[in-house]
Amino acid sequence: MRGWINYYGKFYSSMLKLTLQSVNHAIVRWAMRKYKRFNRSFKRAYLWLIRVYHKKPNLFYHWKHGIIPCYFKWKPVEIRRAE
Repeated sequence: MRGWINYYGKFYSSMLKLTLQSVNHAIVRWAMRKYKRFNRSFKRAYLWLIRVYHKKPNLFYHWKHGIIPCYFKWKPVEIRRAE
């Protein structure tokens, strides 16, 4: 992840932010599969991730650079592939 931030942060920072926000989304989907209390509740799982961020803000490298989990900012991201 550090390599992505270092490389794409210089050349394509707008897409980098969306991509790293999708990493937060992937963590939420993982938590929904791992913990039964989040089953079928995306909002509850995302709020859990926000609480984790407030307890340990340096847990993930992209959180240190300002890509923090925010429920109200979330929107699905399409990953564009090079053709």
